[in-house]
Amino acid sequence: MARVDVTHGTAIGHRVQLGRVLPLLGSRRVNEITPADVAELVTALHADGRKRETIRKSVAALAQVLDFAGLKENPARDRTRVRLPREERQEPTPPTADQIEAVLGLMPRLYAFAVLVLDATGMRVGELEEKGLRCGDLDEPNTRWRVRRAVEKGRRGRWVSLPPDLFAAVIATLPPRDDRPPDEPVFPGLTQERLRTAITRASRASGTPAWSPHDLRHRRISLWHRQGETWALIGARVGQRSLSVTADTYTHVLLDDRELDHTYLTTQLLDAGR
Repeated sequence: MARVDVTHGTAIGHRVQLGRVLPLLGSRRVNEITPADVAELVTALHADGRKRETIRKSVAALAQVLDFAGLKENPARDRTRVRLPREERQEPTPPTADQIEAVLGLMPRLYAFAVLVLDATGMRVGELEEKGLRCGDLDEPNTRWRVRRAVEKGRRGRWVSLPPDLFAAVIATLPPRDDRPPDEPVFPGLTQERLRTAITRASRASGTPAWSPHDLRHRRISLWHRQGETWALIGARVGQRSLSVTADTYTHVLLDDRELDHTYLTTQLLDAGR
């Protein structure tokens, strides 16, 4: 797909989603694909154990390809004959403070700091990874950094404030200010896949249930909600455009609402790295 209007992470996602379609429909001419073929694709992916949301994304990626090919009647958009499997929506289960603390010392230090940042701010991993946050985005006097429009999903951009001790700890991992090129990543080498792998390995080593980096976004928004923040303020903080989606997704009850002691944890990580 010749998409130049999406982020690097979104482009990777499109390739992954099309990778599920190509084995079944890749040899077909686009003008020969019918709604029945797309329905069979849905059935095959479901039989292969794919979740409803995964199937939906794959069908959506196929629909974009067929749109680009100029089909007037896109078979992947036929809602009458192409139906997704029914699936009960799962309740998000953010990690507890104990689960987060159990893995931090078992992860590479920079990745541990990334976990603390995601927990404190509710940022998306794509906003933090090496292609997202750059040294030129740092506002040291105000202990905050910029999420550029090109990086944020909603393309509006925003400022993210951090606890001062956590911000200082991240800065301590970087070269002196005068030696930092503006386009140098703050978290070099960090990607969603690598961070997820590091969390999974550390969870296994610590004997705690595994969780994903995105679960930290669920946790932070839920904590703010429990602490009485308005949905408008929460949406602005995390770059969520639809307040109704935010409210519908994050009104679940946390099993644990303890805040992490960022001052203590960052000190421990910095001491361990010396």
